[in-house]
Amino acid sequence: MHIPEFDNSFLNKLPGDSSSENFSRQVLKACWSKVAPTPVVNPKLLAYSKEVANLLDLSDELMASPALTQALAGNQLLQGMETYATCYGGHQFGHWSGQLGDGRAIFLGELLNRAGRRFELQLKGAGPTPYSRRADGRAVLRSSIREFLCSEAMHHLGVPTTRALSLLATGETVIRDMFYDGHPMAEQGAIVCRVAPSFTRFGHFEILAARGDFDLLKTLVSFTIARDFPELLANFKNRIADDVVDASLIKQWFIEICERTAVMIAHWMRVGFVHGVMNTDNMSILGLTIDYGPYGWVDSFDPGWTPNTTDADGKRYRFGRQPEIARWNLERLADALNTLLPEGENLSPELKHFDTRYFAEFSSALAGKFGFMHWQDGDETIVNTCFDLMKRAEVDMTLFFTQLAELDIKQPDTEILRIAFYSDDSYQQYAQDFLAWLTNYITRLQQDAETTESRIRRMQQFNPRYVLRNYLAQEAIDLAEQGDFSRIHTLLQVLRKPYEKQDGREQFSEKRPDWARNKAGCSMLSCSS
Repeated sequence: MHIPEFDNSFLNKLPGDSSSENFSRQVLKACWSKVAPTPVVNPKLLAYSKEVANLLDLSDELMASPALTQALAGNQLLQGMETYATCYGGHQFGHWSGQLGDGRAIFLGELLNRAGRRFELQLKGAGPTPYSRRADGRAVLRSSIREFLCSEAMHHLGVPTTRALSLLATGETVIRDMFYDGHPMAEQGAIVCRVAPSFTRFGHFEILAARGDFDLLKTLVSFTIARDFPELLANFKNRIADDVVDASLIKQWFIEICERTAVMIAHWMRVGFVHGVMNTDNMSILGLTIDYGPYGWVDSFDPGWTPNTTDADGKRYRFGRQPEIARWNLERLADALNTLLPEGENLSPELKHFDTRYFAEFSSALAGKFGFMHWQDGDETIVNTCFDLMKRAEVDMTLFFTQLAELDIKQPDTEILRIAFYSDDSYQQYAQDFLAWLTNYITRLQQDAETTESRIRRMQQFNPRYVLRNYLAQEAIDLAEQGDFSRIHTLLQVLRKPYEKQDGREQFSEKRPDWARNKAGCSMLSCSS
């Protein structure tokens, strides 16, 4: 049985916490703290991603072994594993929050697969760390199911994301106040093993700049570029060392972060995903979706919708504002990195690469969604008119575009779109408006002189049939809390092929049912997990 190799460079090349005691505190002059997971009484592997296991060279035999179950629960380690939590800060809801850190995520180290690719493994819900801020460091089953399923769903949608290897029940209960309303309850505990080439966040750099720890900031920047962006070093030989960071290299690196972030956000907007809590500590320097908390998919199209009850008043992280917030977060990262640049220089020019790349990516995504061969001047009018109608008529975003792809442009009829409306009265009220829009839309399609088959194929590549709607996740949670884990496995299978029609799986492509409109977990969620 092959045991993977671990090469824990974050521990070996960056300074750690001088204290080995596990209590909540400010951790200074360090990037990480050694900490052991808190053992759980009865770990049980509920599900795992075969794709991630294969990526990590973990065989089915190893995944089924008691030794790996114990390791994924934090009860014991495989050879080469080392456990630690990292120090970072962040801006939360627009305000600097100081030190945050891995409060309930504990790393198992950096695995090297046979191809030489590096992956950090991280247990979410493995117990308290020095960054837990008086919390218990645990996670509950409901949020763990959501994170496990969504991490893999996003990957198969083509959205840059961290991954999830496994979902385990701990056999213990966790006390949570789900809605922060003074009614805590005991819930089943769980642990997710998250996987990514790097979990480094904007906040890892922010905290060091905020503390004036510029020497360590230089070291972290140097390490991060060398480990996670080695392709940038080819043009900067001998211009980076532990205590010297070339300003030109920092600028090129920041451009890369801006562009990766732009790509990620454009994909979010394409599939209707809303992160829900886009704090700077939840932003990956690799441009990966990270920290699946109170996320959601847009059901009835509404740029103003947020899935986060904590954000319900200000709606800072609403669907339509995500590109703006991503840019704001990049500005905060730039503020931290500017401290390493020569006097009079800053990253404002480089930040514009986010704007350029986002426009290119999102306009291409919109062209694909609507079936245009290319984005051209005037398309924004057709698109914005459609989105305005969808919002006013309460039309399901996912269903609308899968139906639009099947429109007969020689005999346009709004009847094909009817299934995407959340009420028949709304359809009757807006049918003529949509018919007028279809007339202009078809005129635009005809400008491309493309075959119907080619247009449909492209639209189907941009418009998923299956997304992890909140009500689907909640149904899986409700069953799992009763001991039935079958829906987790079913959804995992369905979401592996989100763009294909799947016979017998039609129920998973349906719009949100009326019973789920305001049901807890099906509409909005809190950050509690």
